Amino acid sequence: MSIIKELPCRERPREKLMHHGADALSDAELLAIFLRTGVAGKNAIDLARDLLTKAGSLQALLKCTPKELCCYPGIGLAKSTQLHACLALGRRYWHHTLSDSKHVLNERKYLHRYLLARLGDCAHETFASLLLDMHYRMIRFDCLSIGTLQEAAVYPREVVKHALSHNAAAVILVHNHPSGCVEASQADKNLTIHLKRLLSEVSVNVVDHIIVGHGSCLSFLERGWM
Repeated sequence: MSIIKELPCRERPREKLMHHGADALSDAELLAIFLRTGVAGKNAIDLARDLLTKAGSLQALLKCTPKELCCYPGIGLAKSTQLHACLALGRRYWHHTLSDSKHVLNERKYLHRYLLARLGDCAHETFASLLLDMHYRMIRFDCLSIGTLQEAAVYPREVVKHALSHNAAAVILVHNHPSGCVEASQADKNLTIHLKRLLSEVSVNVVDHIIVGHGSCLSFLERGWM
């Protein structure tokens, strides 16, 4: 059985991360750092590769519930709950980073990462709103509707009511495409026009509509559609 300590120092995941940063590591190497130990006949990297192969991808593995993760060899209750805690910490990190921003639209990288963390792995289409104050600082993010694999029912009056109830001056409309494709449909564009008109009547500005896919986002503002 090979063990990680037998690998050249530059090839060990922890040392590689320390010297070159997390982006230099493969999915299996990052997962191996979390696993820390392997199982009989396999070191942590080999186990991580097996887990990714069985799940199909890192994304599929991280979508599993704690109970589902426990079914994989080498992941018990402790590791499954720890992994979900890590994911929650990541989401909260981006939330607080965005909340501390003085102007959300000037922090596109953080905004997209936050939305990917919130909706990128959702199995059903979800419609949400990110409310902003008059200086475009984040007030809150809320999911307003969860639908099927193809669509989520959006109730315009509820979107308006939600924005007014939190004294929002502006809003970024957000929804995900569970298929992973972020291209906007004509229905997406029509909904944006309709909601923008309704919200403008109560002095709330729709500054963007962002579609979240698997690892990427499409911004109506950046496409010149707003």
